[in-house]
Amino acid sequence: MIQKNRSGKKSTGSAKTKRKSVSKSKTSAGCRKKSSRKSGKNSRVRQRNLRMLLICIILMVGVSMGCWYGINNMQERERKEQEVLLEQENSGSGPEQWQKEGAPYIDVELLTPNEYSRPQIPIESVKYIAIHYTANPGATAMANRNYFENLANTHETKVSSHFVIGLDGEVVQCIPTSEMSYATNSRNVDTVSIECCHQDETGKFNDATYDSAVKLTAWLCVRFGLTSENVIRHYDVTGKNCPKYYVENLDAWIQMKADIASQIEVDYKLKNIQ
Repeated sequence: MIQKNRSGKKSTGSAKTKRKSVSKSKTSAGCRKKSSRKSGKNSRVRQRNLRMLLICIILMVGVSMGCWYGINNMQERERKEQEVLLEQENSGSGPEQWQKEGAPYIDVELLTPNEYSRPQIPIESVKYIAIHYTANPGATAMANRNYFENLANTHETKVSSHFVIGLDGEVVQCIPTSEMSYATNSRNVDTVSIECCHQDETGKFNDATYDSAVKLTAWLCVRFGLTSENVIRHYDVTGKNCPKYYVENLDAWIQMKADIASQIEVDYKLKNIQ
């Protein structure tokens, strides 16, 4: 029923009120949607900022660790250099002097002291020089040296050698001759060990490796007052097929010892000249 006012006109107040109410309702809903969108946007911004902050923190931690690692490596290198200088000072010599005495050039790259490859157990008296082969064809002297070094982290076994001779005749010293290595089992306590690289599965040393092995062994014999009779193979201690070629070919081993004996004579003459 349509209401009329006193003048007889139809009343429209109720309709206007309804329209205003609907309008306000729509406005309120629109505001809520805008507020919701704004809230969602703010949430995304906060999440993005948190991600950026997290990335920055990770980068800062990474940079800090890198700096620490670099400083630590530098300190370790300096410590190794001091060890080498101390050893040379005590012996009154160094790589250049050793060459004058008959040794091949020796690159001193001492291992970091650790229980898996450089336990720093003193050798009271050197009685033998042991020859080994690496049993990993084609590997370099430094690759073998770095394998020994990495044992400090991997802990997979205990093994090392005083010297490693490479395929080009290069010689890398891993452990001072005054300390024990893990190479010759029961003879570790009184033996200086030499690992020799080889090109193939036969284990035969090429000419460069062979020549350096003869020179290094002879020089060590003279240094410690030994003869070629004190030169042994790993095989002679444990029966292990090492150095393989010189176990399986006895004539080659006899010849190698003869070559070492001849070089010892040369080195004694060089020593007398000094």
